[in-house]
Amino acid sequence: MGRSRTQAPPPPTPMLPSSESALLERLYARDPSAMVDFYDRYGAAMYGLLRRLLRDDALAEDLLQEALVKIWQQFPTYQAAKGSLFTWALTLCRNLALDQLRSRRAHQARQTQSLEGSPALAHASAGFQPEHVGVRELVAQLPPAQRQLLELLYVEGYTVREAAQELELPLGTVRTRTRAALRSLRHAAGQGG
Repeated sequence: MGRSRTQAPPPPTPMLPSSESALLERLYARDPSAMVDFYDRYGAAMYGLLRRLLRDDALAEDLLQEALVKIWQQFPTYQAAKGSLFTWALTLCRNLALDQLRSRRAHQARQTQSLEGSPALAHASAGFQPEHVGVRELVAQLPPAQRQLLELLYVEGYTVREAAQELELPLGTVRTRTRAALRSLRHAAGQGG
């Protein structure tokens, strides 16, 4: 009985299933209907990844559309030897989602405006002086190290990290001392009032 039957030729790329190999050939040939098959095969996983990263259904749908367009446009640069089509598509989706999240954070940061120079702050601060409530006197009663720390943080506008660098102290120590100083202020304010 031997080998009278002819065997099917091996797939063009040994690591790919024949259906993915055929899809790749159609995409390289720029067959628009191949994108429908691509979407049927990978769309749900791509959408799931985008939805999980963005936590927003509508935005995930928008980015899925953007990803599909980008895949179509950039497909000639895809190299099967560097990874599977599925991995490439998910990486592209992940990068789009991360770019979106970064863009959203940057936009929010631009929307948050400083209160300095604000007419509302000028109006509010015109009649308010810390001396009116005895804050300066209370701070003056603190030990020098606590007073210096609070002045850096609340008068000079340092962050806790910047204060730690300025004072050459560990960050945890500055946080602990800040809590202790605020506790001392609350205690002093409670006794004085």
